Amino acid sequence: MTPQQRQVLFLFVLLGVTGTASKLEQFSVVEEMERGSLVANVAKGLGLEDGELSNRGARVAFKGNKEYLQLHPKTGDLFLREKLDREKLCGPTEPCELPFQILLENPFQVVRAELRVQDINDHAPVFLDTEIILKISEITSTGTVFLLENAQDLDVGNNSLQNYTISPNSHFNIQIRGDAEGRKYPELVLDKVLDREEQHEFRLTLTAVDGGVPPKSGTAQILVLVMDSNDNAPVFSQSRYDVQIPEDSPINSLVVAVSAKDLDTGNNAEISYSLFRASQSIRKTFQLNEKSGELRLKQKLDFETCQSYTIDIQATDGGGLSGKCTVLVLVKDLNDNPPELTMSSLTTSIPENLPETAIAVFSVSDLDAGENGKIVCSIQDDLPFALKPSVENFYTLVTKGALDRESRNEYNITITIADLGFPRLKTEHNITIHISDINDNPPVFTQTTYKLYLQENNSPALHIGSVSAKDRDSGINAKVTYSLLPPENGDLPLFSYISINSDNGHLYALRSLDYETIQVFQFTVTATDGGSPSLSSQALVQVVVQDMNDNSPFVLYPLQNGTAPCNDLVPRTAEPGYLVTKVVAVDRDWGQNSWLSYQLLKATDPGLFTVWAHNGEVRTARPISDRDAIKQRLLVLVKDNGQPPLSTAATLNVLLVDGFSEPYMQFPNAPKEPIESESLTLYLIISLVSVSFLFLVSIILFITIGLWKRKKGEGNDYFPSSVPFPSYLGDVSGTGTLSQSYQYEVCLTSGSGTNEFKFLKPIITNFPLQKSGSGTEENQTS
Repeated sequence: MTPQQRQVLFLFVLLGVTGTASKLEQFSVVEEMERGSLVANVAKGLGLEDGELSNRGARVAFKGNKEYLQLHPKTGDLFLREKLDREKLCGPTEPCELPFQILLENPFQVVRAELRVQDINDHAPVFLDTEIILKISEITSTGTVFLLENAQDLDVGNNSLQNYTISPNSHFNIQIRGDAEGRKYPELVLDKVLDREEQHEFRLTLTAVDGGVPPKSGTAQILVLVMDSNDNAPVFSQSRYDVQIPEDSPINSLVVAVSAKDLDTGNNAEISYSLFRASQSIRKTFQLNEKSGELRLKQKLDFETCQSYTIDIQATDGGGLSGKCTVLVLVKDLNDNPPELTMSSLTTSIPENLPETAIAVFSVSDLDAGENGKIVCSIQDDLPFALKPSVENFYTLVTKGALDRESRNEYNITITIADLGFPRLKTEHNITIHISDINDNPPVFTQTTYKLYLQENNSPALHIGSVSAKDRDSGINAKVTYSLLPPENGDLPLFSYISINSDNGHLYALRSLDYETIQVFQFTVTATDGGSPSLSSQALVQVVVQDMNDNSPFVLYPLQNGTAPCNDLVPRTAEPGYLVTKVVAVDRDWGQNSWLSYQLLKATDPGLFTVWAHNGEVRTARPISDRDAIKQRLLVLVKDNGQPPLSTAATLNVLLVDGFSEPYMQFPNAPKEPIESESLTLYLIISLVSVSFLFLVSIILFITIGLWKRKKGEGNDYFPSSVPFPSYLGDVSGTGTLSQSYQYEVCLTSGSGTNEFKFLKPIITNFPLQKSGSGTEENQTS
């Protein structure tokens, strides 16, 4: 043995071994597949890397040391070692499952698995009696049912026997009945009264069909002999016979003697016995005397192969009437199989000074049942070793404590397994253990990756979770301290978010976090033991910040910043559903906290407008009448879907106009009574004349001051010779409308799909002061 091999600990502490049974792994294969066919890849199923199975010494173990599968240790592929016949392995049992274990060493692990053999339609239904003879009296009434032998199909499920048919005839039909076990039996039903003088016999073909694709079938011939009247059928003394027989009973042993009586006389009272609907295995195992009704053994019984037999026996009189009874034969188990030991893993060299170390794992089995199959294990009492039961008849051989290599460097252990039957049978197995050196274990995190969740706006120093690492060592070597590993990219601000308690691994948030600023961050935690030299391991921690509904919706349009409102114009000829404008809002939150809905909270005329809840479109709800106020004020509520919900109100101003040539007017309050057209025109003319007059006075005053400053020679600043002022400005005409020489700022209605004006607003151009060589004044309009 090399020094490297002596330094490797083959198995871990018993506490780690007794729980090594993994969840059940299932593999499936179709019967009759060729030897060497690929079943599955074990490495992928167990989540192991390429080559890890070979390093861990993986192998497959079936009960009774049978080898149905072969494991390739490097690739992890599982192959068939031989062609499997489902019918030989499981018979009528469905599903056909072969349990086995995948054994991994270093560290030791038992993976429970089972191989399910799927059935194919490789057997056709077969009648054990190719000719069935029925004797039926000519006085038999229509509807009378005659029992027929059923066909045998070794397949199961849909591939098993599904239906019976009979050749076309004028007197009989077939009906099918099933029992609690799912077996189907044919019955011959008389449809038409028989007349022996007209026809004394019938030859019919009975066909059994299975459900395979393509289906397979088998046939039997039915010979119906029409007999004279017989009005009493044979009756058994018992309808059911229960019999127990030891499995070592010799051939030709009497199992049971059945008896039936017939009240008729003569030929109609002569009874013959026969096996009814008996399987092939029953016919091979038992034989029935047709005259005496004695049932005897035809071959040896084996409890491990079959524990019970259900046999139907039919008694038929000379007139063709019959009766039936059932014989239940229970095979009594004997202690005829010694227990078996299968060594799954064995370490012949173990380190010294290791407390309670597992050195061998083995399984025990006994083909007998009951007390004959119960097994006890033992070793010598004067050894520092003990047997510990594990899972599913597995035992672990462990040390009771630390061993001293200088005192004794070798132990010979005899494992004795014995059953509890009579007489007791036992098996012994000898192993030799050598004592070698010791080894340490690094701390191991319970998870390689931790994912923690934290709601935003948390309080500082909040405990958000913990990490935990275990060390299989003891004392100072098992004391674990935790620390944060600095990020490789130099993201040192990460340490301002999080801290860790070095003693217990508790993680704390150092400050309040905002989901809108950071949604997720991750860092690495190192666990270091106190040994010398110290060993460590790392785990990745990801913190996910969860959103809270802490932001109210923000209205993008119309602006709600306190500036002069932008009015929306709606023609009075607008039809219901006319798009007036659209309220546009956003929410900085996430998910359903950012789902927005709109509703009309308040309006000058609540019935005139409606707001669509999902997109914020403001539309007319009905035709506009002359009685509706010119200026409409709407208050739209924008609400998110958070818990609790947050909301924002948006104010909209809407003008009802006869046409888009009418000017924008800002009314302090909507008129309560309709205004006549003539009054409105007069007020508009007066307002425009006043604004125009003040505008011209301001321009003249501005020019005068500029000329006065230039004449005094103060600096070189003077009124510009070319003022960027429109030359086409003029007075308001007396027609009550604005002249063409007046300038307006135009806002289009968003989302309306038309070129309508959103609002009209006068613009006063700012006049910048320029420096130039000329001092003339030009292009001024009164």
